[in-house]
Amino acid sequence: MQPLKIPREHKLQITASIQEYFDTELSSEIGQLASENLLDFMLKELSPYIYNQALTDARKMIEQKMISLEEEIYALEQPLSSGRR
Repeated sequence: MQPLKIPREHKLQITASIQEYFDTELSSEIGQLASENLLDFMLKELSPYIYNQALTDARKMIEQKMISLEEEIYALEQPLSSGRR
């Protein structure tokens, strides 16, 4: 699986947030290149987990939709007459 690709514009916003986090929370400075490398590493490591969770969520949603469709199909059934009068 290839790591998630992020548009350059978004990547710059995220790396700026990483730099701010390091400054605010860790009282440490991190440069643009280091923050991009950290982001690339985190994407590589986290992408499979996020992807698998997305598949699990999609599977649950599809199961719920199938149950709903099944209920709607049963609701369309016509009552059967007993054949005797």
